[in-house]
Amino acid sequence: MFRADDYEKLGSFFLGRVLADGAEADTPLLYDGKDLTTHAVCVGMTGSGKTGLCLALLEEAGIDGIPALAIDPKGDLGNLLLTFPSLRPEDFAPWIDPAEAARAGQTAPEYAQAVAERWRKGLADWGQAPARIQALRDAAELAIYTPGSSAGRPLRLLRSLDAPPPALAADPEAVRERLQAAVASLLALLGIDADPIRSRESILLQNIVDVAWKAGESLELASLIRAIQAPPFERVGVFELESFYPARERMALAMSLNNLLASPSFGAWLEGEPLDIARLLYTPEGKPRLCVLSIAHLSEGERMFFVTLLLSELIAWMRAQPGTQSLRALLYMDEIFGYFPPTANPPAKQPMLTLLKQARAYGVGVVLATQNPVDLDYKGLANTGTWLLGRLQTERDKLRVLEGLEGASTTTGKPFDRAALERTLAGLGNRKFLMHNVHDDAPTLFESRWALSYLRGPLTREQIRKLMQLSAPAADRAGTRAPSIAAPASSAAAPSAPAPRPTLPAGIEERFVVPPAAGAGGTLVYAPALFATVSVHYVQAAAKLDTWQSLAVTAPLDEASVAAPWDGMRELAGKPALAAGPETGAAFAPLPSLAQRPPSYTRWAKMLESKLFRARPLIVYECRALKAISNAGESLGEFRVRLRDRLRQQRDLELEKLRQKWAPKLAALQERHRRAQQRSGREQDEYASKKLETAVSMGASVLGALFGRKLASASNVGRAASVARSMGRAARQREDIARAEESAEALAAQLKQLEAQFQTETEALREGGSVEELEIGEIEVSPRKGDLNVDSLVLLWVPRANEPRTSSPPRP
Repeated sequence: MFRADDYEKLGSFFLGRVLADGAEADTPLLYDGKDLTTHAVCVGMTGSGKTGLCLALLEEAGIDGIPALAIDPKGDLGNLLLTFPSLRPEDFAPWIDPAEAARAGQTAPEYAQAVAERWRKGLADWGQAPARIQALRDAAELAIYTPGSSAGRPLRLLRSLDAPPPALAADPEAVRERLQAAVASLLALLGIDADPIRSRESILLQNIVDVAWKAGESLELASLIRAIQAPPFERVGVFELESFYPARERMALAMSLNNLLASPSFGAWLEGEPLDIARLLYTPEGKPRLCVLSIAHLSEGERMFFVTLLLSELIAWMRAQPGTQSLRALLYMDEIFGYFPPTANPPAKQPMLTLLKQARAYGVGVVLATQNPVDLDYKGLANTGTWLLGRLQTERDKLRVLEGLEGASTTTGKPFDRAALERTLAGLGNRKFLMHNVHDDAPTLFESRWALSYLRGPLTREQIRKLMQLSAPAADRAGTRAPSIAAPASSAAAPSAPAPRPTLPAGIEERFVVPPAAGAGGTLVYAPALFATVSVHYVQAAAKLDTWQSLAVTAPLDEASVAAPWDGMRELAGKPALAAGPETGAAFAPLPSLAQRPPSYTRWAKMLESKLFRARPLIVYECRALKAISNAGESLGEFRVRLRDRLRQQRDLELEKLRQKWAPKLAALQERHRRAQQRSGREQDEYASKKLETAVSMGASVLGALFGRKLASASNVGRAASVARSMGRAARQREDIARAEESAEALAAQLKQLEAQFQTETEALREGGSVEELEIGEIEVSPRKGDLNVDSLVLLWVPRANEPRTSSPPRP
């Protein structure tokens, strides 16, 4: 049994115990978490223990403060949330399968008691106290997201059509990859297998989105549907638009997207938190999160749509991060079958290849698991550094795995013993794995450890809903709709007969919020509001700050608020999709008379400048211990994440320095200890040989004396003298053995003392401070008044509701 001191090492993942010649060795398998930056693949048939091993790896990442995105096509990864520090039967009872209890001949409470005892014993056998489960829950938040469903936390997925941030927009290759992935995933959702270079649908949508992105505009699905009908260009390549894609056929594509948007089931894709990688990896406070993305309930097309969007968003987030050699985050996929095949090119394959090739530079590790090795593109996995191989089902599977291993070894220049690996793979049993790590000298055979989580099997949607209700705060459980410009709450009620669109004088610019979808009957009514875009300049030398920010704000506009409209101002997260004209047949709420006079807009612009100067200071955060200041617009949670990354990078650098400092001393002492043990062994062998020789000589002398013709012959006398000398040498040999053993024991004590000193210095790095212990202050920076500019101010018409139709049509 291990002790916590044996495996709780800095930056190491406790995955199991080493097996020497198939037998258990008293050595824990400690995997350097940093090795995951070169990615890993885990292969094993059903029942091999593959899921348990990968869950253990995710648990270790959580304990070490590494956030992870875990894509769950089968429903098994939700078990990560079944972590019970008290290990009470009542904790396990709600998750017991009654069928399993019946097969065991027990009632559900009896079976829960048995499971609790089995888990307590299993953890104890591996030296893991229940406190380690609590350490996992303290170090990382555990959450389940269910895109397209409200069982877990819902996700809003169409963020991929948002204009790329400046950091990504500066990289044309990255923008092109994101563009192709967004279009391919959307077409996959429609059941269209579109080649990004040859497909008309793909080329048309890519051009539409590209035009919007180059203008810095995001697209909603409704805007995309309208743009398909009337694209913002007249040519595609050298051909006229009508020749390339006639209007009638474009209308069919637009109708397919509109049917998708109008489908009640698609509404779930538009609800919940945005698909924002930073928000998935960390809580608003900056705490790491093990984020399970459960997609078992989705159809094949919907799964491909989601996985492609997720990978594209991860690439965009990754490229906005500074480079690092430390492990920053993990992407884990529980079953890669169908997403990374050797021949076909599904939409998810290209972003996955991009991650495998480029993620290392940003500290993002990719871990892929499968039970079907023949369905993996091993050429794409040539740069994968760690292979975790469990029991395989067929000879064909073994051949494909060996092929992948040989390719990885060739890439790194490591020796590859195919025959030895083939023999080892043939003998693997349950929970027995062979680890081939390019960072190690040789493959390692090991048994995976007992999981901290209760491995009860796949969770249903109802079980996920129940689990999230028990584990998540109420504020987090509530699904949220996509942020949009809502109709002004203080607007006057619509008249009994809808009013026509007011006629405005020159100098007043109008814009219209694009409705998310057409309502079922009734008349669409627009309510008035103000919409402004503002440039704000913040400067402060002490904070090393000199930055411009662009803001988009909106405010209700009615008779009650027209005198001071900005009192109800709301800042928008981004620039919304706006149209130049209204929907056909729409009606309009009353417009205050002041809003029909151009001078009012000049006055409102000055009022907005004054309001923002007073009410819009920029808060930046400062950590003096690390001499770090937050970026403009960076939240406290985001700043904590950046500090956490810096601390981890510093820790890894210091740990590497310690290893370089102590490695020669430890290696030299280990070699002396090895030689001392060898010398002790030789002395013992020589002593045993001399002892046997003395015994034989003494026996011969006794026999000669008893049965020889002469009791005291010369030969017997000589033999007796020889025996005496042999006994003397044996005595001296015993003394040599004692001295050799003392030397070996002394060297072992020195080695243990040296290892303890190394461990003490290593632990000092762990205790060197955490993000939570750092003191973070605030610096308030007011805008520079002379550089606060209202760039545009327009009258905005916001869709409020579909009012019931009346018998009287609107009057002109």
